[in-house]
Amino acid sequence: MEPGTYLGRTWADSLGTEARAVLISIEIKGDSSTWTVRDSLDELAQLALTAGLTVAARTYQKLSHPNASTYVGSGKVQELKELVAAENARYVLFDDELSPGQHRKIEKVLGPEVRIVDRTRLILDIFSQHARSKEGKLQVELAQYQYILPRLAGMRVDLEQQVGGTGAGPVGLRGPGETALELDRRQIRRRIQAIRKGLEDVRTHRLQHRKQRDRAGIPVVAIVGYTNAGKSSLLNALTGAGVLVEDKLFATLDPTTRRLTLPAGREVLLTDTVGFIRKLPHDLVAAFRGTLEGIEEAALILHIVDASHPRTGDQIQAVDGVLADLEVHATPQLIVWNKTDLLAGGVPPAVLKPSHPEAVAISALTGANLAGLLEAIERLLKDSLLAVDALIPYDHYDLVTLIYEKGSVELREETPDGVRLRASVPKSLGERLAAFTAGSRP
Repeated sequence: MEPGTYLGRTWADSLGTEARAVLISIEIKGDSSTWTVRDSLDELAQLALTAGLTVAARTYQKLSHPNASTYVGSGKVQELKELVAAENARYVLFDDELSPGQHRKIEKVLGPEVRIVDRTRLILDIFSQHARSKEGKLQVELAQYQYILPRLAGMRVDLEQQVGGTGAGPVGLRGPGETALELDRRQIRRRIQAIRKGLEDVRTHRLQHRKQRDRAGIPVVAIVGYTNAGKSSLLNALTGAGVLVEDKLFATLDPTTRRLTLPAGREVLLTDTVGFIRKLPHDLVAAFRGTLEGIEEAALILHIVDASHPRTGDQIQAVDGVLADLEVHATPQLIVWNKTDLLAGGVPPAVLKPSHPEAVAISALTGANLAGLLEAIERLLKDSLLAVDALIPYDHYDLVTLIYEKGSVELREETPDGVRLRASVPKSLGERLAAFTAGSRP
């Protein structure tokens, strides 16, 4: 199995014809979310377009909860079969992740000629198409194999033939009865271990660069946001990074970091990260954890929001959920309303203004109020740091390392009693340094 190819080539190429798909979702009865089933299907349609599919039709069913056996009701599955035939479709896209059992039972009704693709598998395919760096490809491959492993029985039923073995072998090897399917599982687990080792090597290399950056005292400002909110456009507008910009979901995956000079002359590193989305696959978040370390080490998070989107509140909530998983809630965050050029009057929805009083409204496309954004970044970075002059005993050298990791060192002096550091650090770290501080000032 080649890396990143378990879904086949691009959807249309794998068929040699137009890849037509039917979309299906469920509307949960009593759900108080403002994100409607139509909104969800619209997003699924965008994902389909990004993957190279053509949306032939869409449908949904109201349920109190997903059907444990077939996701939607059995009658709806029969209706879906008729719709697929009428639309001459070859794909059915489900707006949630299907269990292996659900997948097998739906396939029995729709037939083997119809490819069943759940939301997780679709997103993984898009990531596979768009990953460019070695790390990005490894991360996507890891998530793909983790998705495949529990589903092998359904994917490879044709391999249930007996292979190998004529009796008990050496310790650690299976005897007769090992199936080709089990061999696949073993090979995939070995590959997962190899990928994790490769990612750890990349992470070690990145940490070395991070230490060099920490010594230079340059803070990191991370750009996060819902996919297609305009993160790459903003990075390009502020730094001239030349990152690919497309009106598609997950157009760019690999992080890009550029130096940015603030109005008062201070330099920061501006880092763009992968976009988030509702129902982002857990395995994908875990696989991209290394890349997302750029967020974890940031002194400030810029949360970019598409101000023209009708469901900005839900998109903000989805991004906040991923940030909570990364445990970066203590990092200062600035909401940046982007795409204000698409709004009448150029202002974000009034209903959300009270929730984010310090938010900045901009247009990365036209350059509107980018100067105001730079001033806000500078102000927040200054407000978030405490200037300290500390003498750290050598038996507390872990604090020296922490200061370099979390702060900006202006002066270092080796003394008989320890390391004297004059630095700007987060206030939480400043409190830990109080016992070793000769003096501090806000």
